[in-house]
Amino acid sequence: MDFLDAIKWDADGLVPVIAQEATTQDVLMFAFMNREAVQETVKRGEAVYWSRSRKRLWHKGEESGHLQKVHEMRLDCDNDVLLLKVTQLGHEPGIACHTGRHSCFFQKLEDGVWKTVEPVLKDPESIYK
Repeated sequence: MDFLDAIKWDADGLVPVIAQEATTQDVLMFAFMNREAVQETVKRGEAVYWSRSRKRLWHKGEESGHLQKVHEMRLDCDNDVLLLKVTQLGHEPGIACHTGRHSCFFQKLEDGVWKTVEPVLKDPESIYK
């Protein structure tokens, strides 16, 4: 059986994906993949996602240089979510978020208010020229 057939794709042919840093276990980001993105990720050893806004494959870091080297790909118990264990690479290692932060999950609910709890490591305007 083709490993892609084991994945339960949604109605749009997508599967949710969580990218987790292999060393720290930090959750870096959430995205989607289609069959081609999963195949490209396995082939390249680097994360390739499906961009719903651009309607095309998105090789993580293609614009920013912040690539994700994939060490493991895991499938959850319901076969409908992927987990990538990655090393975040690039000009400024450790930046996964387009806001210039380490993680996309930089806001924390405190007393009913979302507070930013992670610093900007690099100004996004200097990343995306």
